[in-house]
Amino acid sequence: MVDDRKMVDDPEQREIRTRLRAGGQDVFAELFSDHRARLRKLLMHRVDMRLRARTDLSDILQEAYMDAFRRIEHFLKKPELSFYVWLRQITLQRLIDNHRAHLLAEKRSLRTEVSLSQSAYSSRTSHAWALQIVETQLSPSQVVMHDEMVARVERALDSMDQMDREVLVLRHFEELKNNEVAEVLDLSAAAASNRYVRALRRLREVVIPPSGTN
Repeated sequence: MVDDRKMVDDPEQREIRTRLRAGGQDVFAELFSDHRARLRKLLMHRVDMRLRARTDLSDILQEAYMDAFRRIEHFLKKPELSFYVWLRQITLQRLIDNHRAHLLAEKRSLRTEVSLSQSAYSSRTSHAWALQIVETQLSPSQVVMHDEMVARVERALDSMDQMDREVLVLRHFEELKNNEVAEVLDLSAAAASNRYVRALRRLREVVIPPSGTN
């Protein structure tokens, strides 16, 4: 692990570990509750759009809660993990399992399954991500530009380096902090920050072309 990504010396993480060692399920439940909204946002942005209507996010969160509580000793033995990123990994795995179950039920080949474990971006098309970016950024006076803007953002996303795009999705949609993005993607904090800046620059170049260009 890169030194600036280690969480063992983080006061907040030390306090969480101390509380977990001293307390029982009540302490864990309180800590999980602190992150429930963020985990739900993760699921909302990661769920395969083909299966959204059949995916109960509350059930997945409850399954993630039970899995995490059973594996709390594993977390305590991994000082390099931050509590939220660890919960996020478990929650994402429950979502992947849910998708697999639906795909198997429909007798689809697992080779056609969307692998969420590889990329935040892979569970949705660039068009779906572009729609969300545009709809959160356009002012009422710009609504008439909606379709054109979506097309521009979609092109920008497709043209990005995969890791840069991943960083953008994690920062923009999941609202992860830079150090959390670094931990998730196994990058240094500086590298994660640089990739985010580069991705934003690429978006601006496409969405707001230089004057004198079409």
